[in-house]
Amino acid sequence: MKSNVKTASLLNKPERAAYLFIAPAMLILFIFMLIPLVSTIAISTLRMDVFMQSADFIGLAHFQRMLGDSKFWGALFNTAYFTVLEVPFQIALSLVAAVFVSRNTRLRKFFRSALFLPFVCSLTAIGIMWSFLLDPQIGLYTHYLTQLGFPRLGFLRDPNLAMPAVIFMTVWRNFGYTMVILVAAIQTIPGSYYEAAELDGAGKFRQFFNITIPSIIPALGFSVVTATIMALQVFDQIFVTTQGGPMGKTETLVTYIYKSGFQTAPYDLGYASAISVMTLIVIMIVTLAMNRYFQSKETTDMH
Repeated sequence: MKSNVKTASLLNKPERAAYLFIAPAMLILFIFMLIPLVSTIAISTLRMDVFMQSADFIGLAHFQRMLGDSKFWGALFNTAYFTVLEVPFQIALSLVAAVFVSRNTRLRKFFRSALFLPFVCSLTAIGIMWSFLLDPQIGLYTHYLTQLGFPRLGFLRDPNLAMPAVIFMTVWRNFGYTMVILVAAIQTIPGSYYEAAELDGAGKFRQFFNITIPSIIPALGFSVVTATIMALQVFDQIFVTTQGGPMGKTETLVTYIYKSGFQTAPYDLGYASAISVMTLIVIMIVTLAMNRYFQSKETTDMH
């Protein structure tokens, strides 16, 4: 009886009841995010293989090793190259598509669903599909290109074409998700803004840059930040299609982490953890800088 009274008194206070509702989510975050994060930071200071047979404390030696590791710097460059090209293309294509399908007609709702569909598919399945489509011997697209007079190109086997091919595949898969977010933002813009602009003689392009873009800055900022975080952690499509090749041209930070810790001897889990910590630091710096920029843009546009 007393326990029921205590529970009732607890739930009668909103601030205390709120903690009960968020407790399961906080527990999941603690178990699956905080503990692995702390463990990774701890392992980065140890000399340890994936079998955990021994663990010798070496401090920051792994981070010093990174400074002279050409493969790490190559992976960092490839990750930056992928991000700098993939994110702008994805956002630009999503924005253009969102403008065209934002009206709630049956045809545009169909296009909205069709463009979003690739995002719900597994990246592994998409990577396998594109590997077949771009195969130099049996690929459908390469066949059509040779029919048009182009040389037989091995997109995923050519050091100069592999990363652009992976970027194209990633943009194709992800832009529908960003498009849906931007469509939702565009639909909240009052129609009176566009009517007033038309009365002032503003054309479609001027309305787009002076009304649409400033009005969806919060959604646009969210889309850019999340797309950047996903790009900096790119792994699945590269692992399925190129395995980091050819000649290491598609080796990214996350694929290098996997290879260092789990695929190639001596299965250096400590060094892989150190690269993971460095990747986390890079993502945090980039994310905080971009978030601050978009917050300042939002504040400026409000004034």
